[in-house]
Amino acid sequence: MLDLQNTSRSVYDAAIIQFPKILDDRGNLTFIEARRHIPFDIKRVYWIYDVPGGESRGSHAYRELQEVIVALSGSFDVFLDDGLAQKTVSLNRAYYGLYVPNMIWRRMQHFSTNAVALVLASLPYDANEYVKDYPNFKKMNQTQQRR
Repeated sequence: MLDLQNTSRSVYDAAIIQFPKILDDRGNLTFIEARRHIPFDIKRVYWIYDVPGGESRGSHAYRELQEVIVALSGSFDVFLDDGLAQKTVSLNRAYYGLYVPNMIWRRMQHFSTNAVALVLASLPYDANEYVKDYPNFKKMNQTQQRR
């Protein structure tokens, strides 16, 4: 299981999680269980679909919320930024999820046609959870990294 005790977050804390894959000639099956495959209790589930060509989603961080992002169908990239380092993770398999800790800037981009992104979140929706101003995000993270 991932170490969630560290309070200073980095893009290197983001990790690919492989979910169980049951192969069957009639069609494959993958399942996800909170606290078994996901390092938190799932409080909200949402999905993103019908993203027009060239559009991106996200471009924000969360103060406390953690999430796992899964490409249920198609593919897309997740750009991650901790204020110091950046990395991009490509998702294109329904049996892989990307764990993204809190206070990591994320942007989902380069959606393929008919892509569906499933997001499992550790908290219910709260508009106050979002950090949408990038300079403010960097300032918040630099303060946290000094502790």
